[in-house]
Amino acid sequence: MSDDRDEENGFDTTIPESLLPYDSWIEDAYRGVMLRALEHVGREGLPEGHHFYITYRTDWPGVILPSRLRAQYPHEITIVLQHQFWDLKVDEDTQTISVGLSFGGVGSTLVIPVDAVTAFADPHVRLALRFTPPEPADEEDAAPVAAEPAPVDEAAEAPGDAPSSPQVVSLAAFRKKGSGPG
Repeated sequence: MSDDRDEENGFDTTIPESLLPYDSWIEDAYRGVMLRALEHVGREGLPEGHHFYITYRTDWPGVILPSRLRAQYPHEITIVLQHQFWDLKVDEDTQTISVGLSFGGVGSTLVIPVDAVTAFADPHVRLALRFTPPEPADEEDAAPVAAEPAPVDEAAEAPGDAPSSPQVVSLAAFRKKGSGPG
């Protein structure tokens, strides 16, 4: 028998190539789950115990990020939305997520194109989603196109919510945390 047959049952076990883009559809559905969660939290706030890790490409077109963070994280960054964020919004028309965070005591509004997101997690419920960003149309599209946002006044933007330290966590640190003792 060939390698593609189940010897015990005689069935062909080869997975046929699909002409339907199931992988793409599934990833789009998972992105939709992430966006619904972010929209919900933007309206209602985070339920107790929940927090989000969002990993995204900092070199993606349309990303707005302070230049000092872009220099520190030239390709990818993971942000944490837990206690100290404000103005979380999902813009369906522009396909962007925006959120206010404080880095080193300086408040900034980040703008993240949905396609730039590579991972989303809510450790409280052990939900972890990975995404493959689509390839930019050409090399010129891969360069950052957004300027650094102006710092915001933390007291005016988020009374009582602005953190005193950055809320940046590397994805490697997140993986170690969820993988037992070590």
